[in-house]
Amino acid sequence: MILSCQNICKAFGEKVILNDASFHIEDREKAALIGCNGAGKTTLLRIIMQELSADSGTVVLARDKNIGYLAQYQDIHGHHTIYEELLTTKQHIIDMERRIRNMEQEMNTVTGDELNCLMETYTRLTHQFELENGYAYKSELTGVLKGLGFTEEDYDKQIETLSGGQKTRVALGKMLLSKPDILLLDEPTNHLDMESISWLETYLLNYPGAVFIVSHDRYFLDKVVTKVIEIEAGQTRVYSGNYSAYALKKAQLRDAQYKAYLNQQRDIKHQEAVIAKLKSFNREKSIKRAESREKMLDRVQRIEKPLELQDRMRISLEPRVLSGNDVLHVEALSKAFPGQTLFSDISFDIKRGERVALIGNNGTGKTTMLKIINGLIEADAGKFSLGSKVQIGYYDQEHHVLHMDKTIFQEISDTYPTLTETEIRNMLAAFLFTGEDVFKEISALSGGERGRVSLAKLMLSEANFLILDEPTNHLDIASKEILEEALVSYTGTVLYVSHDRYFINQTATRIMELTNQAVVNYIGDYDYYLEKKEELTSTYAPGSTSPEAPAEEKSVSENKLSWQQMKEEQAKKRKREAELKKVEARIEELETRDSEIDETMVLPDVCTNVAECTKLSREKAAIAEELEELYEKWEELA
Repeated sequence: MILSCQNICKAFGEKVILNDASFHIEDREKAALIGCNGAGKTTLLRIIMQELSADSGTVVLARDKNIGYLAQYQDIHGHHTIYEELLTTKQHIIDMERRIRNMEQEMNTVTGDELNCLMETYTRLTHQFELENGYAYKSELTGVLKGLGFTEEDYDKQIETLSGGQKTRVALGKMLLSKPDILLLDEPTNHLDMESISWLETYLLNYPGAVFIVSHDRYFLDKVVTKVIEIEAGQTRVYSGNYSAYALKKAQLRDAQYKAYLNQQRDIKHQEAVIAKLKSFNREKSIKRAESREKMLDRVQRIEKPLELQDRMRISLEPRVLSGNDVLHVEALSKAFPGQTLFSDISFDIKRGERVALIGNNGTGKTTMLKIINGLIEADAGKFSLGSKVQIGYYDQEHHVLHMDKTIFQEISDTYPTLTETEIRNMLAAFLFTGEDVFKEISALSGGERGRVSLAKLMLSEANFLILDEPTNHLDIASKEILEEALVSYTGTVLYVSHDRYFINQTATRIMELTNQAVVNYIGDYDYYLEKKEELTSTYAPGSTSPEAPAEEKSVSENKLSWQQMKEEQAKKRKREAELKKVEARIEELETRDSEIDETMVLPDVCTNVAECTKLSREKAAIAEELEELYEKWEELA
């Protein structure tokens, strides 16, 4: 065991955040800490790091072990470049290397015992240098930088010029390179693109120490963790397995608790009815029996209604007007900024009812694409058109259409005056605004809170084409699940940008990836995208073989097929795969029957029966004929 938390309690005023929270982390274990926003996850991490003191309870770190802590927001100062800042984690190796070089020089000037003594020290030091990966520390450093999404051009950027997200990535890189015995990571994937998150998953899986992660990224947790610690109503509960295993066990436990609650409620009502009936007889004996039953009922320990079943919100999204079948047509669209071409000659269509995820690395033009379609910026070339009766509802993290002088409640009620107070409160509760929170002014909200208000407004808009830019940012897992259910049942059309792979898997019917200035289409969810990514990228969006070749010289028609051709080709391939499985199943069925006939024909009561033998022989011949055709078909399909 490397870390133990025992009976941790913490309250702020009358609000209890942690109540008797207990758990432990084993050496090399990868564990997640999850819970709704405000449940106390960051508070618990800060107590572990002794940045906050607990009201009671103890935190025990194993002897001679050290912790590395990545907070959500980093404010790194100094005049270092990004490369120099990460290099500070290897200062002891640099000093060791310098000492080894000095000793090598010194060996040329000493003899006898002094040389022997120097050689012993040199051998010990070089061995230590090798153990600490001294010969490869520079490649390790550049590997971490590239893994976290920094290009070689970024290495010389000054720390003080970086954005908050870039500083957090630098801090994460420093921590990974310093290799503490236990990593405490608070939302480490917030500022990473998909490739960087995938790299981090692999890094943490192979990390030699323990890892304790706070994250709302369910796909990431599924890949990395083997234990989930949940904070709910101040209490901690430990589940073995990854996030999916936790979700299943949680649902089973919740169902069992709910059934126990319903059974007890039924028993209580039955006892109350019996007591009322006994009292109605109005006789001394019946009244005494009623009083006896009342005392027994008072002693019953009441089961609380499970928290997640108390009026759990369900958002219902329904477009007011049904659009035509053709929702969006994009033709030969191109966009570039000085020194950077985002995409060129891109064409695709979106049909009614599709839920399309637009993905790609940071800087490929995803948000720019959404802004062009929403008419906020102009394309350099190409055109797009909306179909009949299409009404766009747009969620843009950078341009929230909110009134700073209004409260959250006024913002919704003024926009949708027909909604009742209960309906408005229910919608806001789904986006984490409860109680007096709904009367906060928009101007006093954080960027994430304003985003959630904008998302709540959009969900009420009755638009039939939703365009969403990172809709799950700043939502906890429960709110993400509510949004997922709403989008899956939505009868309109959705186009969204997201880095949340679990969300994409749950909601997308199609994925479009912006890569190498082109778009690659995947008719399926995120798992299907991962399976086909390498194959389809090389076919439809190959990288330029010559970096010096101008983009204008690339023949787009030669490099990639149109979206329609891609769609048709993928559909044919999937149809062929389905047919292949069908043929294989029929072959297996016929071969099994053929074996059964052989076994049947040697039975004493069958081999002497001419009619039965003739019937079986004909069936066997028909099987042989059909099998011959199936084998040919299988070879053709395979």
